[in-house]
Amino acid sequence: MPPTALPAFDVVRATATTDGRLATFIMEVTGTAGSQKPKKIGDLKGSSVDAYVWPTKIDPAAVGFAKGSGTLALAITAHPDFDDTPLFDENGDGDPNNDGADWHSHWVVLVEDKACTGGLKVRDVSPGQDVLPKTAPGLPIALDSPGMSPVIKGATVTITVPVEGVEHVNFDAVAAKLQVHEQGKAPLLCVTGTYKVTSGNLSLPGVIVRKEK
Repeated sequence: MPPTALPAFDVVRATATTDGRLATFIMEVTGTAGSQKPKKIGDLKGSSVDAYVWPTKIDPAAVGFAKGSGTLALAITAHPDFDDTPLFDENGDGDPNNDGADWHSHWVVLVEDKACTGGLKVRDVSPGQDVLPKTAPGLPIALDSPGMSPVIKGATVTITVPVEGVEHVNFDAVAAKLQVHEQGKAPLLCVTGTYKVTSGNLSLPGVIVRKEK
């Protein structure tokens, strides 16, 4: 049974636009966006992640992953038990290794896995062997930490990312819960449930449209 659609994750609208060089993704919820975060357990293994996610039909190669390696998704996540953005200091305290609890952005590649209760996982990889973006944090999953900051205000989550050639590409919007494997093994990061799927069935009906000047 999926988690209850709490107001902070009750997605009611999603849009995406592009000017040809940058793409802006927006998600609107019924409550206060970003007001709900996972509880800290004090360990990476078994820890939870809350996320606002835009699965897309953009090829993963567009942002530095292996071509055709899964479903490329843009994710805004919070997880107080680990920091997966070692190149960036989101909270501005001088320590780039303690920012996981703050909302931050990732590109991830999702693939199906029946071992995950939600049926999907972030693709397991071997750093140094699999094709990964230069800003990937070194975890053994297809996850990039490019450092674009989300804007969370009121009921809205907004993120602008540099990605070209995405006009007319399909997308969806999902509020999801993920969990790290309790023993740190593959599948390392599973989707364990969805609070809300905008389309209802992950059919990716949304279309990235050209931004009017």
